[in-house]
Amino acid sequence: MLRGAALRVTRPRVAVLGAVHARPHADTDSIIRAVRTELPTVSHQAVYDSLHTLTAAGLLRRIQPSGSVARYESRTGDNHHHVVCRSCGTIADVDCAVGDVPCLTASDDRGFTIDEAEVVYWGLCPDCSTATDTGSPTDGPERNRHG
Repeated sequence: MLRGAALRVTRPRVAVLGAVHARPHADTDSIIRAVRTELPTVSHQAVYDSLHTLTAAGLLRRIQPSGSVARYESRTGDNHHHVVCRSCGTIADVDCAVGDVPCLTASDDRGFTIDEAEVVYWGLCPDCSTATDTGSPTDGPERNRHG
């Protein structure tokens, strides 16, 4: 993948790619912890630089739902969207609406050539929905126990 994107293959880049592939929608701290299991002495800066380079090359996608820290995923190039749990912060992929690219058809494009749409659906994940139905408290989005 790295060579295909005309990037030099380095151990931090390979480790970061692996961590993001294994943990979709992971935040930077989670990625650093995962990379350090493979490369214990890797610096924060090396991981940040790798995330930036891999995102700029289109190998990773950076998302940042409102009220959340930046997160990274390896699913790129398909204009999918996300659903976010208001309670625990879990994030899941949602495919674009079916049919003729309705996600990219704005009511008024204001002269722009639109190539991507970002839609975020909000609600409660199944675990939090069940907890709410039974009256159990939830942890709040800052905890993010699932994603």
